Amino acid sequence: MKNSVPKAPAYPIESVDNALKLLHLLRKQSHLRVSEASASIGVARSTAHRLLAMLQHHGFARQDPVSRAYVAGPAFLDVGLAALRDRDIRTPARPFLETLSRETGETVHLIALQGREVLFLDCVESARTVRVGNRTGLLLPAHCTSAGKALLAALPPDRFRSLYPGERLEGLTRRSIRTRARLEREVRLIRRRGYATNFGETEEDIGSVGVLIQDRQRLPRAALSVAAPTSRLTGKTIAAMVRAALRAAAAIGEALP
Repeated sequence: MKNSVPKAPAYPIESVDNALKLLHLLRKQSHLRVSEASASIGVARSTAHRLLAMLQHHGFARQDPVSRAYVAGPAFLDVGLAALRDRDIRTPARPFLETLSRETGETVHLIALQGREVLFLDCVESARTVRVGNRTGLLLPAHCTSAGKALLAALPPDRFRSLYPGERLEGLTRRSIRTRARLEREVRLIRRRGYATNFGETEEDIGSVGVLIQDRQRLPRAALSVAAPTSRLTGKTIAAMVRAALRAAAAIGEALP
């Protein structure tokens, strides 16, 4: 069997290599501090800071004004969407995202599956002071997000197994799913009830519901998530969010070409 991992170049450029390593870290982590970047790629803090500043200059990173940590920037979305250009559904979905956010009062994301990860394609943020922020352009493990789990539940069994050949899964928080067996139980539940949930599996104190978007041929195209601080998520609130999200997903599916 041929090795699918590309060989390292014969004459690597260290600064480019380090910048690309930082891009991978920004892709995987919701926040990245200079000290974490320095330790992860094995360079001085000053070097890590300069590299992050350059990524920020080109739009691949932005700095949170409060925490001073770096997060993925908007250029990630442009690169990620290059592979999705032929099936971009942001334009037809946008008005329904806005309506869903108004109905629920919470942050709504449009999300696509990319292998074992999900790409956040678009967002309408809640108008509330305390809210879930915009994750547009971010890639996260599919099994740690509600929309990702909704998309995984729509996969044929052989495709699911090819994505998760091993039993152990990496998590983002102590609540994340960390075994394939548990994920399989979760997707079976999602298929039965028609929606997925995430309570602190991506970030502590943030929860969401996720629903699948299917086109008129019943083919999976993307997913919606409605996210909020867990302090606002009661049984009644979650049920209302699910109903609104299912209506929005059905409307988007009807609007797709």
